[in-house]
Amino acid sequence: MTASVQTAEARPQWAALAGVTAALAMFGAAQGLSSPLFTLLMQKQGFSPGLIGLSAAMMPVGLILSASFVPAAVRLVGARNLAVACSLIGALCFLAIGYLQNWVAWYVIRFIIGVVINPLYVLGEVWALSLAPPSRRGRVMGVFNTLMGAGYAAGPFTLTLVGTAGWAPFGVGIAGFALCAVILRLVSSKLTGFEDDGQPAGSFFGFARLAPALLLAVLVSAAVQQSTYALVPVFGAGYGLPEATLAALVMMLSLGNIVLQIPLGLLAERFGGRPMILACAMATTCCAILLPLLITTPLIWGVLLVMGAVGYGVYTMALVELGSRFKGSLLVTGNAAFALLWGVGGIVGPPGAGALMQAIGPLGLPTVIVGLDVLLVAFALYRSLQRRRS
Repeated sequence: MTASVQTAEARPQWAALAGVTAALAMFGAAQGLSSPLFTLLMQKQGFSPGLIGLSAAMMPVGLILSASFVPAAVRLVGARNLAVACSLIGALCFLAIGYLQNWVAWYVIRFIIGVVINPLYVLGEVWALSLAPPSRRGRVMGVFNTLMGAGYAAGPFTLTLVGTAGWAPFGVGIAGFALCAVILRLVSSKLTGFEDDGQPAGSFFGFARLAPALLLAVLVSAAVQQSTYALVPVFGAGYGLPEATLAALVMMLSLGNIVLQIPLGLLAERFGGRPMILACAMATTCCAILLPLLITTPLIWGVLLVMGAVGYGVYTMALVELGSRFKGSLLVTGNAAFALLWGVGGIVGPPGAGALMQAIGPLGLPTVIVGLDVLLVAFALYRSLQRRRS
C-alpha cells in the first residue's frame, strides 16, 4: 500500500459515515412502513386487489422516471440540499396521506414518494462508497445494507405495534423522514459535494457502455430478489405447505439478507467485487436448484437463509465494484443507473416468474432464477474475456 493511500485511510470520516447510515436507516423504516400501511388502509375501504396493486406500482414508477434526473438535480441544487429537501418532502407526503383520505390523492402521493426516495437511495449509497476507506469498502457496504435492510424491516414491525388507526402510523412515517433530514443536515459539512468536482456526469447510455455487466448484475439481482420475495409463498403453497410456514419462508429470506451482508462484504475486500458478483450469482443458482428438492424438508431454512443473502449480495458486490471503479459525478450517474435498473428488474421479474409458474407450475420460479443468474455469469465471463483480449 502506498504512503498516500495510507494517509488517506488514516483519517476515515467515520462520524459522517455513521450519520449517513443512521439517516438512511430512518428513511428505510419510513419507506418500509408505507407499503403495508397503504395496503391495509385501502383494504379497509373495500378496494379490490387490482386497485391496491395499481397503487403499489406508483412508487416504483416514480423511482424509475426520476432516476435519470438525479445527476442533473445534484448539479443544480447540490447533493446535500437535494437529500435534505427530499427527506422533508417525504415527511410532507405522510402528512398529506393522513389529511387526504382520498384514494385518488394516494396514487399521486405514492408516485411523489417514489420520486423523492430515489435521490436518497442514490446519494446515500454514493456517500457510503465515497466515505468508506477503499480497503474497508466491502465491510462498510455490508454494514450499510444490513442496517438499511433492518430499517426497512422495522417499518412493518412498527405497524404491528401502532396499528393503522389515527395519526400514529403517519406520525412514524413523518418522524422517519424528518429524522433523516435532521441527521443529514447535521453531518452535511462532512459529506462530499459531487456537484462541483469538475467531472462530466455522463448519461445513462454512456455509463451503460462503460459498465454493462454491472448494470446487468443490478437488473438480475432486482428481478431475482423481488420475484423470490413475492412468489416463494406461492411456490411453497404448490407443495402443500401450511399458511404459517409460507410467511416464515419470506422471513427467512429477509433474515439472510440482513445477517450475511457483512460477511459477504469482508469476502469482497479479500477477493474483489467482480469475482464476488459471480460467486453470489452461482450460489443463488445452486439455491434455486435446491428449492424444489428440499422445500418439504427442514433443510429448506438453511437454503433460504443463504439465498436471501447471496441474491441481494449480487447488488451489494456490484456497489463495491462501482465504488472501486468510479468517482465523483460519474459515481452519481452510475448509482442513478443502478436505481433505474433496480426498478426495471422489480417490474419485469415478478410478473415474468409468475407467468411461468402459471404455465408450468411451482418450478417456474427456480427456472427463472437459474436462467437469470446463468445469463449474468455468462455475460460477465464474456466481458472479462473481451478485456483480456483488448
